[in-house]
Amino acid sequence: MPLDVTTLETLRDHHPAWRLLRSEHAPLVASFLHRVFIAPNVRVMAAADLAAALEDTLYALRQQRDDPQAFPRPARAYLDDWAGPDKGWLRKFYRTGSDEALFDLTPATEQAIAWLGRLEARRFVGTESRLLTLFDLLRQMHEGSETDPTVHLAELRRKRDALDAEIEQVRQGELPLLDETALRERFQQFSQLARELLNDFREVEHNLRQLDRKVRERITLWDGGKGELLEEIMGERDAIHDSDQGRSFRAFWDLLMSSRRQQELGRLLEQVLALPAIAELEPDARLRRVHYDWLEAGEHTQRTVAQLSQQLRRFLDDQAWLENRRIMDILRGIETQALALRETPPTGTLMQLEAMAPSINLPFERPLYSPPLQPRFDDPLPEDEIAAPDPAALFSQVVVDKGRLERHIRRMLHGRDQISLRELIETQPLRQGLAELTAYLQLGCETFTTVLDEHATDPIAWEVTDAAGQHHRRVAQVPRLIFVP
Repeated sequence: MPLDVTTLETLRDHHPAWRLLRSEHAPLVASFLHRVFIAPNVRVMAAADLAAALEDTLYALRQQRDDPQAFPRPARAYLDDWAGPDKGWLRKFYRTGSDEALFDLTPATEQAIAWLGRLEARRFVGTESRLLTLFDLLRQMHEGSETDPTVHLAELRRKRDALDAEIEQVRQGELPLLDETALRERFQQFSQLARELLNDFREVEHNLRQLDRKVRERITLWDGGKGELLEEIMGERDAIHDSDQGRSFRAFWDLLMSSRRQQELGRLLEQVLALPAIAELEPDARLRRVHYDWLEAGEHTQRTVAQLSQQLRRFLDDQAWLENRRIMDILRGIETQALALRETPPTGTLMQLEAMAPSINLPFERPLYSPPLQPRFDDPLPEDEIAAPDPAALFSQVVVDKGRLERHIRRMLHGRDQISLRELIETQPLRQGLAELTAYLQLGCETFTTVLDEHATDPIAWEVTDAAGQHHRRVAQVPRLIFVP
């Protein structure tokens, strides 16, 4: 991006991050949003909870400044203002089937807060590890684009000779250890990259929503056949998944979902944070669980992609297309006009409404009460046709002991970083079939922290016995559910 005067003036007037830094209440907005969203790695917060937290913050500021008139507006008004199009610091939205408003940070707000966090003078600025990182990146790009096999073989032999020399050096008792300065430098770079990786997830979600918005605009303005529309949409969806950002995110998610990688990350973090040179830096306690924060943020992004795909499928449903064709035509006309007027809104009076008038309902216009008709049956059923009820149905209910399942999950998680639902059931098979499997899923939603990999499925099998005493095997394909401590 060129940093000329025109570009910077445009950014100053339209970019939400710059508007936040220029705002009169920038210290309040940045500190509050950092405390409730970024520091605890919260992706979405209900409007009631966020308003309550902001109300407590405003009350504390009034008490601190001894000014009851400071920040006079209600907390909800501030949140709606921050989420308005003229600010763009929060994203306000509603989930399908719910009328409760939800809030999330926008990528521009997170960029502004991250820039403010880098203004403080650092006690230690490392350069060696960054230079080594740059060398490694250049070497990876060079080796990954080299097509000559002889060059590859020469590079592999060079690495082998370097490893042999290092092994011989260790055998002779010469251990190449890093000093405290090098340890602190590399840990500082790790902390910065770990936090930036968390910040990138919101920008990935934002870019995916922008792509989805373009697809919807294309659907709105489409005037051809439905077959051509489906082909156009599926091609756009493939373009989203095959873009550089889509392929990079899938590769990151596959790498992070590896249990071996997670165990290695947890072990390395424990060992590094226990080093005296690192402990002197007083690192953030959340770094110990940063890989779980990556999992939660990545899962939220995966769910966003799944919701966008589900909404597109619902939009293109055959039955809805036929039943609501007239409604869709009307809405399409409204949306087309709205898109045409989005960049050039009309000036002057847009619409005039007649004066409001009360509606009059006369008492004699109301219908009188009519008692409902109650049918009477004069012919009772013959006694031989009335079957005696079977009381055995009252005692054939299935009750799943969730306490037993919860103890089993906690026992299996003891000393482990994660365990899948399939491994839990393999160690303790299902006794009550589908009801017990449903209880496991309910515990994963209400009691334990879980990660759902919607791109992989696990077969869950159990045995059932019919009324004749014969055993049958049942198998259910369940998305991979992973329990974490």
